Amino acid sequence: MAKLSVNGIEVEVPNGASVIQACEAAGVEIPRFCYHERLSVAGNCRMCLVEVEKAPKPVASCAYPVAEGMKVFTDTPMVRNARRGVMEFLLINHPLDCPICDQGGECDLQDQAVGYGMDGSRYTEEKRAVKDKYVGPLIKTIMTRCIQCTRCVRFAAEVAGTPELGGTNRGENMEIGTYVEKALTSELSGNLIDICPVGALTSRPYAFVSRPWELRKTDSIDVQDATGTATRIDSRGPEVLRILPRVNEAVNEEWMADRGRFSFDGLKRKRLDRPWIRRGGKLTPATWPEAFAAIAAKLDATAPERIGAIAGDLSDAESTLALRDLMRAYGAVHLDCRQDGAAIDATRGDFFRFNSSIAGIDEADAILLIGTDLRRESPVINARVRKRWTQGGVAIAYVGPPTDLTYPAQHLGDTPAAMEGFAEALGAAKRPMIILGRGALARADGAAILAAAWALAKESGALTPEWHGFNLLHLFGGQVGALELGFVQGKTLGAMMGGEVDALWLLGADGFDPARIGSETFVIYQGHHGDRAAARADVILPGAAYTEKDATYVNTEGRAQRAFRAIHPPGEAREDWRILRAFSEGVGKTLPYDTIDAVRAALAVAAPCFAAIDALPAPGCTDTAGPSAEAPLSDSAFVYPLASYHLADQIARASEVMAECASIYGGAAPRLAAE
Repeated sequence: MAKLSVNGIEVEVPNGASVIQACEAAGVEIPRFCYHERLSVAGNCRMCLVEVEKAPKPVASCAYPVAEGMKVFTDTPMVRNARRGVMEFLLINHPLDCPICDQGGECDLQDQAVGYGMDGSRYTEEKRAVKDKYVGPLIKTIMTRCIQCTRCVRFAAEVAGTPELGGTNRGENMEIGTYVEKALTSELSGNLIDICPVGALTSRPYAFVSRPWELRKTDSIDVQDATGTATRIDSRGPEVLRILPRVNEAVNEEWMADRGRFSFDGLKRKRLDRPWIRRGGKLTPATWPEAFAAIAAKLDATAPERIGAIAGDLSDAESTLALRDLMRAYGAVHLDCRQDGAAIDATRGDFFRFNSSIAGIDEADAILLIGTDLRRESPVINARVRKRWTQGGVAIAYVGPPTDLTYPAQHLGDTPAAMEGFAEALGAAKRPMIILGRGALARADGAAILAAAWALAKESGALTPEWHGFNLLHLFGGQVGALELGFVQGKTLGAMMGGEVDALWLLGADGFDPARIGSETFVIYQGHHGDRAAARADVILPGAAYTEKDATYVNTEGRAQRAFRAIHPPGEAREDWRILRAFSEGVGKTLPYDTIDAVRAALAVAAPCFAAIDALPAPGCTDTAGPSAEAPLSDSAFVYPLASYHLADQIARASEVMAECASIYGGAAPRLAAE
């Protein structure tokens, strides 16, 4: 540790730390444009100049290491004049178009020009102009505003792992771009907007929509993958206008995947805003009492063993609990939440959780990916694995079709037998980690693959009281919560599809081909989008999307998280648990809760993970007995579950922005469980 003083304040920082980090430790703000805590140091902008005792000139604090006994001064005449000069140079060619810039009101250049700049400029020559670059349907470029901080270049190369941006020419002629004009291919490209300190990179869907002071900001969770990314929903009136990430070091750091960020326009398209009943073979509008009466008449006339329910991939825990309790009140025992047909063993939590935790990736020294295209199934977790690779000392391999993970990884093969090819490396590691893709279990031999992956983890020493190296990666935010609540019992989804039930309640379940449902089965669809399953329904109950309700979700590692309502549901749509509670009262099977707090108290009783929000299950593995499997492993190749990253869920399928992305980047129609 090195001791130094910053403006007379004594601080102690690790050897090798930079002066800017020491200043932050002392609580002193240092302006910066090119410096970012999660990127390599570039030293481009010189805005972070400070004075160091005995130094002949101001030094760039981001690139200057600390030394024992150093004395740093951040507000002397030398520093003030240096910063004013740097700001004057940065504004020489800047267009100064703040009134029409989408970054206005949250722009680092604006803020620092006010705080550290001059009140005028001595530059009278014509400003240079730079041609705007096309980098895809998500990011709008106004490159005349660019100050060449290279944050975007470093993010693309270091975090996203897609080094497509760079600088061409030199000096006054330098431009940032993609060399050959093309759409960026990263699933994390939206983060370029967040790290750009000026208005050179802004959101194309958000262009000229609003100003930040007009927006209502609400904390939420991205449920369109299972990472549990902390987000902020910005809304105005009845409409969501943008979604941004929040910092959560244990989960997403400060990054967010593109699908959850840009598909919000799907929240206002293809929405269900009133109940519907099928009359004479045609869906017609109805009132809530009429819809409830039609459902009650059918359920009352159906034997309990002929009633089934399926929970969807985006369903919140409160609604899933309410549906489970309603089915129990009817005596129904057929429940399933595995729309993809994955052979998940829900008898123990560590059979279906990401047990090492997302932050635990930083400790792993050998990682095996089985049947998962991690880059597209969870871009943020993939970025964490890439971060671990950049630190060195880790071996990475994968089993599945060849793919680009954005970091070097040994391809062992594409069949289950190839898993053994990495056993020696796992056994030699101190912190071995296996990440099993959920799609790997959606096969005839899924149970055998689950058992084989657990056995491999046990044999390689990945299951100890200090370390749990077995991890199952889920795809969507509602999947783990349903498993925690035991929404897996009785007949499987496949059996219920095959006509073995007469009444089927679908809670936002759209992840399978509805043509599989028996023609005589009475279908109740409760959800927020008129997607696949709604067209097959006999009764439709309009629910609320995740942005329209206070709800609890569980991410892939078993962490319970809260999302809050940003806007109200459209029309007559209501929160899903309230719909179920109202229906239960109408049929004389009243559920034992009528407030959100009462529902959450019941959640805490139903599953331990809901008792503490944002907490993880106990680390380590104390019971190494694995899941059982009767059938042997097959020699068929793995198939990744997401045929199209941009169209993976019902919100994204309703989004025009995601449809444009899918047409540009390719990708077939989303793969259904029947396939």
